[in-house]
Amino acid sequence: MEQPIRVLVVDDQDLVRSGFKLVLLSYDGIDVVGEARDGEQAVELAARLAPDVVLMDIRMPRMNGIEATRVICGDPAFAGVHVLILTTFDFDEYVYDALAAGASGFLLKDADPDEIVAAVRAVAQGDALIEPSITRRLIEAFVASRPASSLAMKGSRTAGFESLTDREREILILVARGLSNDEIGEDLFISPATVKTHLARIMAKLDAHDRAQLVVLAYENGLVKPGYRANAER
Repeated sequence: MEQPIRVLVVDDQDLVRSGFKLVLLSYDGIDVVGEARDGEQAVELAARLAPDVVLMDIRMPRMNGIEATRVICGDPAFAGVHVLILTTFDFDEYVYDALAAGASGFLLKDADPDEIVAAVRAVAQGDALIEPSITRRLIEAFVASRPASSLAMKGSRTAGFESLTDREREILILVARGLSNDEIGEDLFISPATVKTHLARIMAKLDAHDRAQLVVLAYENGLVKPGYRANAER
């Protein structure tokens, strides 16, 4: 039998944590291994419990969800731990910051149980950008609203970006436009497995935690302009 997906639920409200726990435990193949009420506790429990997915609230005392996400996604010791941001609003600047910090996507707190579980399963498998049209719209809005000087990559990421091959750059653009691996393979006449191999190399070069962070980087560096629609040329 497959191992259950191990989930850590993080929220400063007891009722919210209990609600998510009850929902998740009502589905097969998911185990809630811990609960945390702030970012510091989330980091501590993630290190001790090694969950597959952290459901992370944004606004919490001591350490907020963005800082906790940055710690978890930026430390190789947490390899294999994916963060799924919980938010009340689908158009929230803090969600953009969390994606930039390495979160795999975000989930509205009022999502129905099937959506919650589908999101957890997708993130646990390494997929990202839950509800991609909404996430893409959010990224576009906040990249467009911020000064270009505040969005440029620095240091190793700049060097990594310049080291991308033409094919890798092409794939990065298609990822940012919201295409799946299968769709990218169809467009470029390569297999989805080959796309996956290219993505792994792109992530390594750009020091990106996952697919969501690649989208942020592509928008921030002008590969895809705010306002673009993925289906415009399809």
